[in-house]
Amino acid sequence: MEETEGSSGEYFVQREVLDELRLDEAAQKGTWSTKPTLGERVKESLRCSVPRLKQAVLSWVPVLGWLPRYSIRENAIGDLISGCSVGIMHLPQGMAYALLASLPPVFGLYTSLYPVLVYFLFGTSRHISIGTFAVMSIMVGSVTERLAPDSNFVGNGTNGTVRVNIDARDAFRVQIACSLTVLTGIFQILLGVVRFGFVVNYLSEPLVRGYTTGSACHVCVSQLKYLFGVSPSRFSGPLSLIYTLVDICRLLPQTQVPELVVSLVSLAVLIAVKEINGCYRQKLPLPIPIELIVIIVATIISHFCGLDSKYSIDVVGEIPSGLNAPQVPDATLFSEVIGDAFAVAIVGYAINISLGKTFALKHGYKVDSNQELVALGLSNTVGSFFQCYSVTCSLSRSLIQESTGGKTQVAGVISSIIVLITVLKIGALFEDLPKAILSTIVFVNLKGMFKQFMDVPMLWKTNKVDLLVWLVTFLSTILLNLDLGLAVSIGFSMLTFIFRTQRPRYSILGQLPGTDLYLDTDAYRGTREIPGIKIFRSSTTICYTNAEMYLEALQEKSGIDMEKLLVAKKKRDAPLMLKQEKEKEEAKKQWEKKAVRHQSINADSSAELNEGKVSVRQSHGTFTNGLCTGQVNSAYQHDTTMLDSDSNTGFHGDGSIKQVSHHDDERGSACGSDVHSIILDLSTTGFVDTVTTNTLRNIFRDFGEIDIDLYLTGCQACVVEQLETAGFFSVSIPKSRLFVTVHDAVLHILKKRGQRDSILDISCNTEM
Repeated sequence: MEETEGSSGEYFVQREVLDELRLDEAAQKGTWSTKPTLGERVKESLRCSVPRLKQAVLSWVPVLGWLPRYSIRENAIGDLISGCSVGIMHLPQGMAYALLASLPPVFGLYTSLYPVLVYFLFGTSRHISIGTFAVMSIMVGSVTERLAPDSNFVGNGTNGTVRVNIDARDAFRVQIACSLTVLTGIFQILLGVVRFGFVVNYLSEPLVRGYTTGSACHVCVSQLKYLFGVSPSRFSGPLSLIYTLVDICRLLPQTQVPELVVSLVSLAVLIAVKEINGCYRQKLPLPIPIELIVIIVATIISHFCGLDSKYSIDVVGEIPSGLNAPQVPDATLFSEVIGDAFAVAIVGYAINISLGKTFALKHGYKVDSNQELVALGLSNTVGSFFQCYSVTCSLSRSLIQESTGGKTQVAGVISSIIVLITVLKIGALFEDLPKAILSTIVFVNLKGMFKQFMDVPMLWKTNKVDLLVWLVTFLSTILLNLDLGLAVSIGFSMLTFIFRTQRPRYSILGQLPGTDLYLDTDAYRGTREIPGIKIFRSSTTICYTNAEMYLEALQEKSGIDMEKLLVAKKKRDAPLMLKQEKEKEEAKKQWEKKAVRHQSINADSSAELNEGKVSVRQSHGTFTNGLCTGQVNSAYQHDTTMLDSDSNTGFHGDGSIKQVSHHDDERGSACGSDVHSIILDLSTTGFVDTVTTNTLRNIFRDFGEIDIDLYLTGCQACVVEQLETAGFFSVSIPKSRLFVTVHDAVLHILKKRGQRDSILDISCNTEM
């Protein structure tokens, strides 16, 4: 084998044509296995040593690997600034998102504290900010409101009025949220332990983005009641979003003008300063913490102006100072939240790992998908004992943590310290904060999610199937609620995958003149087919779901009607078969006549011998046909052998027998087509199953019956091994029918038929 390189980027290769047998010999294919046996793997897993123990500990507790090497000079300043910025964002977002979960605001602060510390120990991403997130909060809120609606806590108030026991309701909702969170964490830990991190691969990016956009709509509708100061009825199940929106529109005449004014003013301020932060982020050392500023100013105004008492503006209310003692979640609620817990676990992990891998790719480090499952699961499990609800990373906080110079998860610890100080000392100062302010903070922070509507025109131009996944996910999330919407979205996404596998693109390949390249003739006008040869390729793996379509497409694309040609062959061969039958009958009759005559001669000879008149010696072996016992004359041997086979026979001068094929001179035209060879390009096939093997075997058999040669090319090593294991190769399908490339097969066919020089126009020198 020789290779030279031209000056203009051309290359020239000189080698022999390689089928699979010659390739095994030339490349020195070995039969050894580099994989350890099952016993060796079990023995290795049970082996204990200090390095192995150290590696296991570092893999399960990553902080022990990077924290001892932490560089204060390089990382401390960036982590400090980033941690303070993220901590300031945790305060308003924690309280605001707690309302989405239908929980008191202080539990949002708890959720911004404990899980962050747990993730610091077990997480592998350096830039994501774990804590409250709008989508997770609304999913938790849908469960708490379903299992603990206001109607279950209605009691008689003073003067015969009806009032809701808010304290009892909130206490029960906290129990529900904690039970949901611990079950979510258990699911994530179990999936991480069994190395099930790849499950997120089934949640495509269009699905996740469509789901989060639909969830953002749920968030918006849930916060409208605080903006307008109305109290709509609570709905659950499919179409609950539509019912809620209709009810809010019905209640618009009852809008509380003071709350609407507070909401509009805070929205205007938040949007304006957010835009300033975006325009001047390169010049500002830190983004303006406008959410915290708005919360402080609004709390002061509300406290000194008495907005609660004068204008009946709904405020946050009592925020207890200090930390609560850990409590075991109520296990009796598991059966009612198990389905929701699994959905929350998958969605939370999908958001977490997608954002974590984005930052890891940008900054050049690796995020372990399975360890992220464990870290997120531990954050939820441990947090549930401290009255936290389900967490994942927040896009807005993660961007702030990365853009302000954060290098490691030390920034998360610093943000937790700020939240801890707030909970212990200054949390009670926010009791007069209007809930409308928290709602406006939620609205403004959803801007990034609503920007995902721009995916629609982009996907329309690039990939309409992904657009369909996005739209179905969005609509199912809107109409069927978050849990059913996720299930429908995953099911539809899987159906699109199956549909693509079921409907691959089949192509007939032609040669690009002067090269060894073979391309789709429908896509490349400059290609031409090799006369008499059809080269067929599927765009995807051939498996049990599309094997039958593969055979149908092969006949359609090659223009060969298998059934019609088989019938034509039978009709064409019928006279020949009839002639053979007549010859056999005639030979049989002649044999019977000669046998009778021979019997008569033997009888006469025996009579003469008995009378002592005649003595006869036969020259050949004993004849035993039941008619007599004696020697057979060689003159009758040719006739008797005609009965041994249904096929015609020929004879050499030395007496050897040669089978004569009546198709030898008609090869290539017997099928009634100018196609004499078909090449199946299997380069896109990644595996073969039993159905595929049987289909290929039947293709070889059926096309062989109409005198068309079949060849395989481009099989990967694993595919060849699977074919060998399945017993595909045999005397009728030798391994020499398998070639390395399409060009090798074409050269072999043309040489075999003596047409190479007259058909191919190959500028490179390829020796046979």
